[in-house]
Amino acid sequence: MSYKNKTYVIFDAGNGKVGDKDICFYRTMTMWKQNEKIDFNFHDAHDYNNLTPKAQEVQIKKKLRERFSNAKQVVVLVGENTKSNNTYVLWELEIAQKLNLPIVVAYVNGSRVFKKALCPSILDGANCIHVSFQAKIIKHALDKFPSSYALKDKKIKKNWIYGADIYKELGL
Repeated sequence: MSYKNKTYVIFDAGNGKVGDKDICFYRTMTMWKQNEKIDFNFHDAHDYNNLTPKAQEVQIKKKLRERFSNAKQVVVLVGENTKSNNTYVLWELEIAQKLNLPIVVAYVNGSRVFKKALCPSILDGANCIHVSFQAKIIKHALDKFPSSYALKDKKIKKNWIYGADIYKELGL
């Protein structure tokens, strides 16, 4: 299963406080992983090489690059302000694309399709899979999308989605 590979999670962290920006959704993913009653797992690239709170931008980017070197796929959490986040989100997305990593775009508002108003424009037509922020569909995407991504013609630019049948099969 592909989710056993390191997964780099991109999100608008704000200043890292609970309830700030989208870090609460990232923490939800880590709770899913720890909950024995939820079938969800991923090897988090953020567990690798922790940063200090007072790290400078150069040091932060160096550490993030190290984390990327261990990643085989990316999940980007898209919330209300992700599109306008110019700090690290855009930089991380550019790195993910340069490394040709499969990207799972998870909308925290529950959307199952590409949302131009929310999604960073760099992802429009970037051959990412767009899903709702739910453990079952994210797990499904981490299990299935990387292998299909590897076979996709990258010259064809598309916003990929799963049909209602997949969501129904997963009980969503």
